[in-house]
Amino acid sequence: MKSDTEYMQMAMELAAKGVGCVEPNPAVGCVIVKDGSVIGQGFHKRFGQAHAEVNALADCGRNGHDPAGATLFVTLEPCSHTGKTPPCTRAIIDAKIAKVVIASKDPTKLAGGGIETLKQAGIAVEIGLCQDEAEKLNAPFYKYARTGLPWVVVKWAQSIDGKLAWTNPPAEGNWISNKQSRAAVHRLRKRMGAILTGIDTVITDNPKLTVRIDGETIDRPPLRVVLDSGLRMPWDCNLITVPDAPTVVVTTAQTAQTEFAQVEKLQSAGVEVLSVGVCNDHCDLKETLAELGKRGIQQVLIEAGPTLIGAFLKQNLADEVQIYIAPLILGPNGSAAISEPMSTLNDYLKLKDVRIDTFGTDVRICGFL
Repeated sequence: MKSDTEYMQMAMELAAKGVGCVEPNPAVGCVIVKDGSVIGQGFHKRFGQAHAEVNALADCGRNGHDPAGATLFVTLEPCSHTGKTPPCTRAIIDAKIAKVVIASKDPTKLAGGGIETLKQAGIAVEIGLCQDEAEKLNAPFYKYARTGLPWVVVKWAQSIDGKLAWTNPPAEGNWISNKQSRAAVHRLRKRMGAILTGIDTVITDNPKLTVRIDGETIDRPPLRVVLDSGLRMPWDCNLITVPDAPTVVVTTAQTAQTEFAQVEKLQSAGVEVLSVGVCNDHCDLKETLAELGKRGIQQVLIEAGPTLIGAFLKQNLADEVQIYIAPLILGPNGSAAISEPMSTLNDYLKLKDVRIDTFGTDVRICGFL
């Protein structure tokens, strides 16, 4: 017979399957156990669809099992409100579940509502099993719920010798990472509420910053955000001419006032202009993130050049780093990945909870800050 911890680990593995499909909802997994055997399991598969508990109860029915008297293991406190789906607590109570083991409480203003509803129905509730692991799995959700600020992922691709881009791109193209790595980046983009870059990257690379995955329709394309303190947006750039996702240009309040005609022209092209304060002669990054948080954006991906990457790291605004390393040595034919100086030993950043994956001959290193 498995232990409660092992059953919760099973629920955690199920929850992980929903990452990239359920955002801005959290990824949740559920396992139902009766007489020492798993009789049902499920996870939240897609935003707006049934939650993990409902899917696990349905799995019991498909398997011919009665969940009455069973123990339900779930990675997040069951919801007790009606949103896009009915409350999970109602389904649990109706199924006559005897005990619910919860890894972590709901961190939102609804915290405790599900637990209290279950207790009032006479269901035993245990809280906190594998809590740390559950919160790491949904770190962006927890940060946003507790602070109102989005989770910030800084991503870049580089050569083995730490170069971000070709100074003189070869004739066959300027990609450093391979096709498999680029496909992984599009899956990463899919999880995001916004993708942020700087005006220099727009001018140099003319990115689309869209999610492109073969065979998939993107229901909620990430907001494209450009930091442009001087309002230098080219009118023929993809962020204006390719309408596959909304675009916001962030500039300073002073520039928005002095370049009002430019602001109106951008707005007439369907681009929103957001004014923020100034920090170090550039758009205030903290204020920008706060404004995105007010719009309900839980995750922001930074895809930018070395100066902006360095600024987010230097100001301790990044929560996670993803680095794609290609088996190339560019030597003098490349620019450094980070241009912001790390002047003292205390400035050096060390990743935690490091994960390493391979994509063909490329290596990806991910970690929290």
